[in-house]
Amino acid sequence: MRDYLNNVLTLTAETRVEEAVVSTYFPVVHPVMIAVCCFLIIIGMLGYCGTVKRNLFLLVWYFGSLLVIFCIELACGVWTYEQEITVPVQWSDMVTLKARMINYGLPRYHWLTHAWNFFQREFKCCGVVYFTDWLEMTEMDWPPDSCCVREFPGCSKQAHHEDLSDLYQEGCDKKMYTFLRGTKQLQVLRFLGISIGVTQILAMILTITLVWALYYDRQDPRTDQMLSLKNDATQHLSCHSVELLKPSLTRILEHTTMANSFNTHFEMEEL
Repeated sequence: MRDYLNNVLTLTAETRVEEAVVSTYFPVVHPVMIAVCCFLIIIGMLGYCGTVKRNLFLLVWYFGSLLVIFCIELACGVWTYEQEITVPVQWSDMVTLKARMINYGLPRYHWLTHAWNFFQREFKCCGVVYFTDWLEMTEMDWPPDSCCVREFPGCSKQAHHEDLSDLYQEGCDKKMYTFLRGTKQLQVLRFLGISIGVTQILAMILTITLVWALYYDRQDPRTDQMLSLKNDATQHLSCHSVELLKPSLTRILEHTTMANSFNTHFEMEEL
């Protein structure tokens, strides 16, 4: 998922560079993000079921899945960081940029002209590697006026014939790449990735704590003894309560029988 420098030259004049750079990631980012989110939802549901049912197998599987995903994310982040440092600009980027310079100034490619002028003014650079790229790759006799330190109409022609120090001496390749790596949208994606990683670490800590607690409860004999004593005590109290209630029930039945006999005798006397 490396962004090539030539992607910045596929903009329209109305599109901001930062937005267009991120759009080059979309064909890859969207399917990957959707697949990862679906997988995380499934893992989260299994983790929830394991927590509710106190199932050690599901909880261990949930922890292992989070750990694998976190390691993959960490490896991708480290690889991307190393790529930024060790391979800031590749040769293919410079070749592609130079090949497109021939279209500079053509009415059909006004967006290309606008992009080059923007970068050269904004980053105080000229060409891809050096200002002579304009002379090598195009039919121009001197660089664009946006290469001038003090820009005014015809400044590059004057500098080319009189004093080359009035032109920017540094190329735009490295500055372009640094700019692309520092756009707001990419920073948001990085912040989102860090937030997800921190959340996964917290989830793993809570999961391993719960697994340890459940495993300890199942392996502790004192807990089993306490549970068996509690059950025995409950059964004993139930039996004792029944025994205590037996005399009371007997007396209630005797009183009920005597009352019924008295009522029967009274009715017979009335008849």
